[in-house]
Formats: sequence, C-alpha cells, structure tokens
Amino acid sequence: MRSILFAAFVLALWFTIFPANTAAQSNLPAKLSEQTQTCIDCHATETAAIYQEWGTSKHFRANVGCFECHSANKDDKDAFEHEGFTISVIVSPKDCAKCHPNEVSEFSESHHAKAGLILGSLDNFLADIVEGNNKFFGGSALTVNGCKQCHGGIVEVNKDGSLKPTGWPNTGIGRFNPDGSVGSCTACHQRHAFSAEQARRPENCGKCHLGPDHPQKEIYEESKHGIAYRAHEADLNMESSKWVLGEDYTAAPTCATCHMSAVRTKDGDLIPVTHDVGKRISWNNRPPVSVRPEVSDKKLGLVKMSKVNWKVRRENMKKVCNVCHSENYVNNFYVQYDGVVDLYNSKFGKPGIKLMKILYNYKLITDTKFDEEVEWVWWEIWHHEGRRARHGASMMAPDYTHWHGLYEVAKHFYIKFLPELKKIGDENLKSSDPQKVKGAKKLLAEIDTLLKQPEHVWYTGNLPPEEKAKRKKAQEEFKKRYK
Repeated sequence: MRSILFAAFVLALWFTIFPANTAAQSNLPAKLSEQTQTCIDCHATETAAIYQEWGTSKHFRANVGCFECHSANKDDKDAFEHEGFTISVIVSPKDCAKCHPNEVSEFSESHHAKAGLILGSLDNFLADIVEGNNKFFGGSALTVNGCKQCHGGIVEVNKDGSLKPTGWPNTGIGRFNPDGSVGSCTACHQRHAFSAEQARRPENCGKCHLGPDHPQKEIYEESKHGIAYRAHEADLNMESSKWVLGEDYTAAPTCATCHMSAVRTKDGDLIPVTHDVGKRISWNNRPPVSVRPEVSDKKLGLVKMSKVNWKVRRENMKKVCNVCHSENYVNNFYVQYDGVVDLYNSKFGKPGIKLMKILYNYKLITDTKFDEEVEWVWWEIWHHEGRRARHGASMMAPDYTHWHGLYEVAKHFYIKFLPELKKIGDENLKSSDPQKVKGAKKLLAEIDTLLKQPEHVWYTGNLPPEEKAKRKKAQEEFKKRYK
C-alpha cells in the first residue's frame, strides 16, 4: 500500500512540475488542417505510397501534413499554383526550420551544409571534364547523377515553376535551394515517413560515405563496432522515440550513435542530439594532409565551429566512447590513431605536396590537371589511399588502415610517384628554359634530401646496421615458427 501511495505522489509531483499541456504540445495542431485534408482527398489515391508513408510518420500523429510543409508564398522562385493552393515541390531546411529551428541551425554550422562547395574542386573537374562532356543541358550528366546526388547541386526553376533536370531530383546534403537556403534534410530523413530509425542505421550514411576515397561504410562494417551491430541489431531499440546510448542500448554503436545521437555519460550527464557532425571529430582527414577541424571550418566560413578547438571536440567523442570503454582504452586508442595520422602526414602527405608544388611553380608540367601520369598517381595516393588509411585508423578497421591504406600509399609513392618525379626532373635538366632547369635541380635535390631521412633510407639500401640486424633476427625466428 505504501508503495502505491508513494508512486501516486511521485506522479502527482511530476505533472505539477511538467504539466501535460506544455508549450511544445500546445503548439501542435489539434487536428489536420482543411488544406491538408483537401490534399489527402486526392493524393491518398493519386500518390498512395506517399500518403501511406506519411501515415507512418510522427508528422501524421502531430497533425502536420502536406500543406504545412509544401505551402509557399507567391513570390517564391519555385512556387506554382496547384488545385487552388500555392505550393512548392521542395521542402527546404528553411521550411523545416519553422518547427525544427535548433536542428537546422546546428546543421547550417556543419560540413554537411557546405558539401555543395565540391562543385569547384578537382573531383568535380574529373566528373565535368575528364570523365564527362557538356551535352547534358550544357553540363555533364555524370556530375548531375554522381557528384551532385551526394554533395548537392543548384536547383533551378523553369518559368512554370517546375524544376529543371540539371538539379532535380536531388537530395544532396549541401543542395542549393531556390529559396536561398542550403541543404537537404531528406538526405538523411527520407520522405515521407521521416523515420528516426532509418536515420540511425549505418546503411543510411552509406549512400555517400563509401567507395575508394571515403569508404566509411565499409570501414565500419569491418570494425568491431560493425560486427557488433550485425550481431545485436535487434537489441539497439532503433525505433524508440528516445534513443540514448547508455540508457536505451549499449549493444553496439551506429554512425549516428558516435557522431550525432544523445548519450548518457558515466557521470550521469546527458549529451544531447546534435545535427552538426563535426562536434565530435578531432581530425579532418579529407585533405592531402590531415588538419584540425577548426582550421577547415574557418576556411569554409563556419564561424561558430571555427572557434571550437579540436581538444573540446575530442573530449565530446571520448564521453561517447567511455560509455562502453574504459578511459585507458579510449586514451590509448587516440594515441594510436594520432600515430597513423602523423605517420601519413610526415612521411608521405607533406613531402608529396612539396614536390608537386615544385612541378607547378616551375612549370615542369602543364597547368592542365590530370593530363600527366604524375598527377593521377599523386591524386590516388592522397585522395584514395591516404584517406582510406586515416579513416581506417579513425574507426578501428585494421585492413583499411594497412592493406587498403598505407600499403597502397607506400607502393605508389616509391614505385610510381618518385620515379615519375625523377624522370620529369631529368628531362627538364635538358630544357632551354633556365627557369625549368632551376626547377628540375630543385626537384631532384628535394628528392635526394627526402630519401636521406630515416624513414626513407631503406629505399636506397641504406638501412642502419642495427635495424638490419633486428630485421634479420626477426626473420629467422619467423622462419623457424613456420617451417
């Protein structure tokens, strides 16, 4: 009896402090609007799948429907008249911000929101020019179907309000929308169910984060985290409205767990959900040389996040890791990870950049990108193999760190890149252009200096005697074990 009375007291106290009719709840429509009901009368049969998907969503249960999301002002660039209503096809982050201002604000400060800036990069040059042509409405069909489907493109509007095929359909996460906003919430929250469970699954991120240059999905699948996910997927409660690591599940993390989702720390603090995927990342492994995220944030114009030091971000991630792992485990992991980043940066990344700059500065190769073998070799060293190694280390996938990563970097650096550089240097020594001769001498001298550094001396057969003895002893022991 005492326990029942105590429970009743607790409930009464709860509803006194947190009344059921909170501001958030009172702002929700009491019923579907007349406009939305009019839409449904037609679209329930005309686009039955969309209607059914919406019917499974929280939007449906909150009486938020077609008109609330798709209504537009007459002066909107993509507005058009439809059955007596002014609407637009695209529901942009600006539209979503009416109900989700915090999420959109966080997203706008993230690298995801700047993904569309890829359109001026060498990746885009490859798709537009090297691999493509200008026969698709004056541009490359490959860019529209490839690059822009992940990074986002510019959505242009025809005179009748319809959308041009150069930019629509498109759910690229950095999409440039007609209303001036940037981004696409549906990149992760697929319309029209907008399922939280779907957004939490690693497969959701795999639409863009996979392949030879950024294989995060494959890396995750190889890692212990991915193995645990497949084994214990049913224990993750991903359909739960409240999805907090440390409270609702601990069986395995997904991409969302580590980078975005709410976490109950060992100290009992609650780390809230974030839509800025950079808040817990302490290295940016995208460039030829890894940099701290605040450096790249500043270049991208992310003012708020450019002021957040990488150490703060690392502590944010460590709090996530510490839910399942000890402090020593987590701290040592970061020492190991930093070691790989430093190894790649110092041994291959920085020297490679320096050598390529000499080629361009002294006109030892043409200004046209990708018309010479050395450019392709260097591109794949940092853009594909170097990224794989660094991303592999960041997510504990040893095969990507080694065999798909630094093994490939080293093989191509020594067997393709340096020989090609030497060839270019030797050829330009014979040039009638004094500037090219000067550049060739500088290039060859730089290579010579590089190969005298301890980490490169093996290549010239100058491994120190003590290291030779150490390797010989290890090889003899290995042979004995496997005779």
